[in-house]
Amino acid sequence: MGTIAVLGAGSWGTALAQGAASAGHGVKLWGRDPRQIEDLRRTRENRRYLPGITLSQTIEPTADLAALEPGEALLAVVPAQTLRGNLRALALAGLSPRPLVICAKGIEQNSGLLMSEVAADELPGWDLAVLSGPTFAGEVARGLPTAVTLAAEDAAMADRLAELLGTRNLRPYAAGDIIGAEVGGAVKNVIAVACGIVEGLGLGENARAALITRGLAEITRLAVAKGGRALSLMGLAGLGDLSLTCNSRQSRNYRLGLAVASGQERPSDLAEGYFSAPAVLALAGSLGVEMPISAAVTKVLHEGGDPAKAASGLLARPFRRE
Repeated sequence: MGTIAVLGAGSWGTALAQGAASAGHGVKLWGRDPRQIEDLRRTRENRRYLPGITLSQTIEPTADLAALEPGEALLAVVPAQTLRGNLRALALAGLSPRPLVICAKGIEQNSGLLMSEVAADELPGWDLAVLSGPTFAGEVARGLPTAVTLAAEDAAMADRLAELLGTRNLRPYAAGDIIGAEVGGAVKNVIAVACGIVEGLGLGENARAALITRGLAEITRLAVAKGGRALSLMGLAGLGDLSLTCNSRQSRNYRLGLAVASGQERPSDLAEGYFSAPAVLALAGSLGVEMPISAAVTKVLHEGGDPAKAASGLLARPFRRE
C-alpha cells in the first residue's frame, strides 16, 4: 500500500491518520508544533487532542513539510481559517501534485471562498476532493462505524480515493458535488450554534427540530445558489452532518451556543461556526439568499445581540408557505 500524508495533527487529523493506517497505508502525520510531534513520537498518543487512543505503528509524526513527499494522497485537516496559509507553505516546500482531500469545514473570512476555491488558488494543478459528513473524531479514531461523503468532480478519482481510504468501519461514499458537500459542512456549524442557543434558553425539543429543518432549507438554498445540487444536501454531508452536530454536546459548535445562551464563559477554543457565521452571511448576501438563522447567530456571536431577542425575532417572522 502507498503512503498517505495528513496535514494537521489535531483531533480530526489524528483520527483520519488512524483510519488510513487501518486501511493498510503508511501515514505521515504533520503538525506545526515540534514539541507536540515529539510527544506523539514518544508516547504514541495525541495527549492534547485525543487522549487515551494509541497511535498505529504505521503513523509517522513529523513537523517537516518536506517529509510529506512522496504520497498517494494528501489530506488537509487544518482549521478552515488557516487552510490558505498551510497550503501556501506546502507550495513553498515544493511538494509534488497529488490528490488533495480537503477535510476542513468552513468558509474563508474576508474572501467568502469555499475551501476548494482556496485550494485552487494556492495549489493550481492539484486534483481536489472534499471529505465531509457526520463525524466525531474520537469515534473514528476508536474504529466505530462512520460513513462520509467523498466528493470530487472527477468521478473516477472519487471512486479511487474512496477505495484508498475506506475500511470496514470508515465508509466513504463517492459523490460528484463538491460545492454541496462544502456548503453543507460549513453552514451546519452555524446551525449547530443556533441549536445550542435553543437548549440554553430552554425552548424545548420541538424548537430544535424546527430549527434543524429550517436550517437545512437555508443550507440547501445557499448550495444551489452557489452551483451545488439540492439532492446532495439530503445525504451524509448535508442532513447527516447537520443531524449529528445539532443533537450532541460532543459538538463544539453546539456547546458554544449553549454557553452563550446560558450565560457561561465562552470556550477559549472557539468552534468553526464562530468564524464561519459572518462569512456564510456575507456569501449569502452576495448571492441574494435569505438566511435568517445564520443572520441571528451572527448577530449574537459578533454584534453583541441578545440570544433571547434573536430567538424571538425568528419566531416573529411572517407566516409563509413551506
